[in-house]
Amino acid sequence: MTNNVLAELDSILAERKKATADSSYVASLYHKGLNKILEKVGEECTETIIAAKDAASSGNTDDLVYETADLWFHSLVMLGHFNVSSDAVLAELARRLHTSGHVEKAARQPTN
Repeated sequence: MTNNVLAELDSILAERKKATADSSYVASLYHKGLNKILEKVGEECTETIIAAKDAASSGNTDDLVYETADLWFHSLVMLGHFNVSSDAVLAELARRLHTSGHVEKAARQPTN
């Protein structure tokens, strides 16, 4: 299911990229440019952090799920700005799947 949802979102976002600014929210973001898209990613990131803090106190994760969906969505819009599909991110996650986070991070460090 997840890959189908992401693939469908990729397709919709690509269509919206070509649409007029007044035709949809996503089209308006693309027309406003990268700074506006990044502003939305940052806003959704902050809201996700707040939702996580609230969930830690209340035990209710409904808002956390909602805000994470917003964050992921706006991250997909950002990737779409660069013509990068969700498949690229999924491939990177798959590459890291059975690798220790410490090992993966060390592999990214420049050697001096």
